[in-house]
Amino acid sequence: MTSAQISIMIAITIYLIAMVAIGIYWSRKNENVGDFYLGGRKLGPFVTAMSAEASDMSSWLLMGLPGVAYLSGIADATWTAIGLAVGTYINWLIVAKRIRIYSHVAANSITLPDFFSRRYRDDKNILMCIAAVVIIIFFIPYTASGFAACGKLFSSIFGVNYHAAMIISAIVIVGYTATGGFSAASTTDLIQSIVMTIALFVVVIFGIKVSGGFDTVMENARALPGYLSMNEIYSVADHTAKPYNFLTICSTLAWGLGYFGMPHILLRFMAIEDEKKLSTSRRIATIWVIISMTVAIFIGVVGYSMSKVGALPILEGSGSETIIVQIAGLLSQSGVAVALLAGIILAGILAATMSTADSQLLAASSSVSHNLLQSFFGVKMSEKKAMFVARCSVIVISLIAAFIARDPNSSVFGIVSFAWAGFGAAFGPVVLAALFWRRSNKQGALAGMIVGGAMVFIWKYMLRPLGGVWNIYELLPAFLLSLITIIVVSLLTKAPEKEITDEFDHVKEVCTGRKK
Repeated sequence: MTSAQISIMIAITIYLIAMVAIGIYWSRKNENVGDFYLGGRKLGPFVTAMSAEASDMSSWLLMGLPGVAYLSGIADATWTAIGLAVGTYINWLIVAKRIRIYSHVAANSITLPDFFSRRYRDDKNILMCIAAVVIIIFFIPYTASGFAACGKLFSSIFGVNYHAAMIISAIVIVGYTATGGFSAASTTDLIQSIVMTIALFVVVIFGIKVSGGFDTVMENARALPGYLSMNEIYSVADHTAKPYNFLTICSTLAWGLGYFGMPHILLRFMAIEDEKKLSTSRRIATIWVIISMTVAIFIGVVGYSMSKVGALPILEGSGSETIIVQIAGLLSQSGVAVALLAGIILAGILAATMSTADSQLLAASSSVSHNLLQSFFGVKMSEKKAMFVARCSVIVISLIAAFIARDPNSSVFGIVSFAWAGFGAAFGPVVLAALFWRRSNKQGALAGMIVGGAMVFIWKYMLRPLGGVWNIYELLPAFLLSLITIIVVSLLTKAPEKEITDEFDHVKEVCTGRKK
């Protein structure tokens, strides 16, 4: 191992040890399952903002998004980013405060499936069960994408076996998540968002310098047809520009709809200590998201220029997702001190991965231990035993995710986009109806959840391959169909009871500050 690799390893090791230490620290403060899954609703505004966005961005920010821009230009990546930025802002603006208040009023719900069942007074917990199953189905592959990103990182830099690297990374993530729970995940997310930000800016500045300056970067990008266009996309296959039409733009913008149904983000809203400070969190989160995604896309453009001038090899297929790893590797060759900086960059990739994986593991384990075992099947547990089962659930889910991530050629962006669609379509319309429509009922919510989740699979694997008008991101049609289903079924079935509507009115009054 070279001196540069040793320096990188030292930086990453220090970072990983710090994450585990945070988990151990918070493990002593978790007195019950509510603390483990929601941190006792004690998050401050800055931690809430950065934790929510760090858990949202995941490895696709530093790997998937630059990889897409590197291969096909800015159109696909930028329209996706615009959709996500708008979705981020609207989610914080209209959902955050109301779900914080409503989840507390609705029997102090500590998970999203809890909230659905208690909001609609589903005594049989059918809604809770289906929601928990949806979380397990989509979060396990989502977590697997994070493990895969870690494996790619270490195998690219150190030439180690992909599977060994992936497993070691998973062990660290499981270590601090299973011990410290939600508070540990939120604290590490804050640190990870800072590390991610440093990584983004160092990489883009270094890349521009190696490419020969900003003008050279833009000149190389303009040489490819459609590469810098917002209504065309560069085709690697035949080196031509393909149209990026209005339907495709709408489809890509639909990424923003996914925010309304993301359990790991909604949990951050539910956990803030003072809902009056959410406006501060919203500003912090929106600004960070816009800046980080803009820089990430530009890294893809800079990376192409670096390949063009011969500083980096030409990357193909899913290999383009290692562009930031390749740049960090080149940076590490500039001396031991700079290699430590490269280590921080690579730790940033780990941060992006870990900040999402830990939140996903918590949401998935809560679905198994809290929602399914305790609430649906009625298994009685003491607080101590419930904590033990929660931690065991984290471990078991991690093993399944690691098995799914065993293929080193899997695309991080592809896996994330499918899971994102699943949550957005299955939960997004239900969340909006539960928070803003007084007439919605449990039959409508249940039907919408099932239709939305099922349509993601149907559209992805049966309709989208047909091409043409069918070739749109599965989240858009699945979300719309789920929303229509909720409306139709709710109107065709019995109206909600007075107890439910009175609670809805009370929450509305608290949120708006208006008395009827």
